[in-house]
Amino acid sequence: MRLWRKFAIGSAAGIVLVGGALLALDAADKAFPPPLDKADMVSPEVLDADGQLLRAFATAEGRWRLKTGVADVDPQFLRMLVAYEDQRFYDHGGVDIWALGRASLQFVRNGRIVSGASTLSMQVARLIEPRAERSFAAKLLQLARAVQIERRLSKEEILDLYLTHAPYGGNLEGVRAASLAYFGKEPRRLTVAEAALLVALPQLPERRRPDRNLQAAQEARERVLERAAVAEAVGDGEADRAEAVAIPMRRMQLPALAAHVAEAALRKQPAVLKHQTTLKKPVQQGLEAVARAAAMKLGPKLSLAMVMADAQSGAIVGEVGSADYFDASRSGWIDMTRVDRSPGSTLKPFIYGLAFEQGLVSQETIIEDRPADFFGYRPRNFDMSYQGDVTVREALQLSLNVPAVKLLDAVGPSRLLVRFRRAEVRPALPPNETPGLAIGLGGVGISLKDLVQLYTALANRGQPARLGDGITGTPGKLDGEPLLEPVAVWNVADILSGVIPPAGAPQRGIAYKTGTSYGYRDAWSVGYDGRYVLGVWVGRPDNSAVPGLTGYGTAAPILFEAFAKSGIATTPLPRPPAGAVRIAQSELPISQRRFALNASGLLVASGREPAPQIVYPPEGAHIDLGAGAGDLSPLMLKLQGGRAPFRWLANGKPLPDLSRRRTQQWQPDGGGYSKLTVIDSAGRAASVGVFID
Repeated sequence: MRLWRKFAIGSAAGIVLVGGALLALDAADKAFPPPLDKADMVSPEVLDADGQLLRAFATAEGRWRLKTGVADVDPQFLRMLVAYEDQRFYDHGGVDIWALGRASLQFVRNGRIVSGASTLSMQVARLIEPRAERSFAAKLLQLARAVQIERRLSKEEILDLYLTHAPYGGNLEGVRAASLAYFGKEPRRLTVAEAALLVALPQLPERRRPDRNLQAAQEARERVLERAAVAEAVGDGEADRAEAVAIPMRRMQLPALAAHVAEAALRKQPAVLKHQTTLKKPVQQGLEAVARAAAMKLGPKLSLAMVMADAQSGAIVGEVGSADYFDASRSGWIDMTRVDRSPGSTLKPFIYGLAFEQGLVSQETIIEDRPADFFGYRPRNFDMSYQGDVTVREALQLSLNVPAVKLLDAVGPSRLLVRFRRAEVRPALPPNETPGLAIGLGGVGISLKDLVQLYTALANRGQPARLGDGITGTPGKLDGEPLLEPVAVWNVADILSGVIPPAGAPQRGIAYKTGTSYGYRDAWSVGYDGRYVLGVWVGRPDNSAVPGLTGYGTAAPILFEAFAKSGIATTPLPRPPAGAVRIAQSELPISQRRFALNASGLLVASGREPAPQIVYPPEGAHIDLGAGAGDLSPLMLKLQGGRAPFRWLANGKPLPDLSRRRTQQWQPDGGGYSKLTVIDSAGRAASVGVFID
């Protein structure tokens, strides 16, 4: 009788206390609301374009507390959690009266606490308003808070708070942080063994940490799996199989990708908790793995940077600002994708593109690679040797300096920089200097990001894209005139895709160009296929010389390795546009067989002042302009020599306007044979016959 008297007294006292708390709750609820605002104090996250976690930052108090919702975790885990912690969770209003009575009876019988009566709602109350003491008053407040929380939040919202704030040892809070730290994965797909461990740890998180006390973690997981309600939730035999699975013995680092982008995102929007970027997590992981491996081979104090962008959308899909963000010897905190450096020979493709566009040369035009003096500027090749007569194709593939400067002299340095502005890129000139021929060999400053933005035009038929900053900037195609005409772009790609890959690198069907700045300070390599552009820079952040550093020997192998490890399948380069064809040297017009300038800077052929020559289209050419589809594209006409202005005739009919330019567009009326004629101001004429298909 004495036992039952104690039980009756204990139960009555408990019920009276609960009843009193409930009666007083309405009056106190408005005066003392639960501190739900503290529940929003979570770790800032930086996400990729698909919402995958790239990097998280600890909270102000140093906690890894990742916001987690019911939709973020495995449904099996939720069933196990409720079965083990609070079987009547969906039925009670914050306090489980039956569990409270059971706990009181067990206390009376055993003289100690055998099982708790704490509901998930009560645990949430304790997590968002922790108290050091375990007093009767603290428990009463927890009961009251649980009812307050139930009145304000749905069951799912209460679970969201528990999943975010449950302790898992050390500075880990919440199921996502624990799953990433112990299993290296998001909790959306958990095994029964993994779910059981995550259910068990929050009761005694420090004592049961698997990286500190493996035996205690093992025993706690077994208690979860042996609970009848849990076994029923997971299915027949699953609990037994889960007990045989090994428990992880170490804690892994949470994702820490894209350090520079993540830091920039936090600086730009410090109040935002989730920062969406344009990066792709698999691409970023691949590029960073290549960067780490390359840094070990490069040696001390050298850093590297990479930018990979979608040339069609302008989205930066991968970006590495340095070899190692935390390596002070490499100044790893400096984002070298945004620093202006000398680009070496990487701007040469655009010089050749302009020369192709203006009809100055074709791929098989002969150009001299011999010592030359441009009013005191005497460019020399990288290896100090000269090749003599070479084709334009060979000159670009070998990255010869003298031919590039000759072509830049013909097209004009200012015109080249004007074209760069179409891509919203403005290379930095030395102070108080006007554009000069040194631009072609790296005599300007340009960042890796801007260089990749220029190359998006080569991967996208001449139309550049705006890359944005990968965070808040809006990428996209740039409206307006193309940087280069499609035929010129195709000629450049046709040449660069024939450059031999570095030793040991696979042929990936990409076009690429390398560059080395003066004094061996910067090594560059930029490559592209039909969709993506990847740029690589290697050097010292302090701009010191690095003997032996070259674009082909140092940066190009990293480029090919990064393309392979990015996980992106190669997209074929664009098909030749209408009118694009590689013409054999023997079939070139006389004026295009050899490139030379006279003392006045005029193009000459065989030493004579030139008469007009139609260099495109060539005589007898069949040109596909879509006549069969009934929607004819315009044909670009190009001439060389002659004296402006020029009058063009198509089948004897003059085109509307005189032109001082050496390029003109003609819109055919239909397919078949046409004769094109140009007459210069001196009355000299040239004609070609072509077939429009």
